[in-house]
Amino acid sequence: MILSDVKQFLSARETFTIVLPDGSAVPSHFHVTEVGEVTKNFIDCGGTLRRERKANFQLWSSDDYDHRLEPGKLVKIIEMAERQLGLADLEIEVEFQGKDTIQKFSLVAEGDSLRLTGMATDCLAKDNCGIAEPKKMISLAGFTAAGDAGCTPGGGCC
Repeated sequence: MILSDVKQFLSARETFTIVLPDGSAVPSHFHVTEVGEVTKNFIDCGGTLRRERKANFQLWSSDDYDHRLEPGKLVKIIEMAERQLGLADLEIEVEFQGKDTIQKFSLVAEGDSLRLTGMATDCLAKDNCGIAEPKKMISLAGFTAAGDAGCTPGGGCC
């Protein structure tokens, strides 16, 4: 989900929830403590220089149980980040405090909720660092044996 998608989602609602991958909801009194851009410059295992830019939301909840972030207020925070930081219409990455450490998620719209979805690593240079592509699996169920003209066990044709 990119920034313009989340702004459109929020603009169409009076309230919203954020759902964790396990189906539980982020407490309704959460704060968005940061909206910004994260830039990652790196060299992959194949030696290619890469740059990755993402919009970043950091969610936090405390004992401030009377707090409820309205969609319009979050849109205003996003628009302030766009103006003051020059934040582009980037893919969103969400940080949320897990049990032991900060967890990072992608974001998707699902009904009247925003769902945090898991992220995974991958090799970016498989063609350049010796990682073989997985072999294509072929089902043998569709193959039929050749008739009398075909090769048979003990027939000497193989």
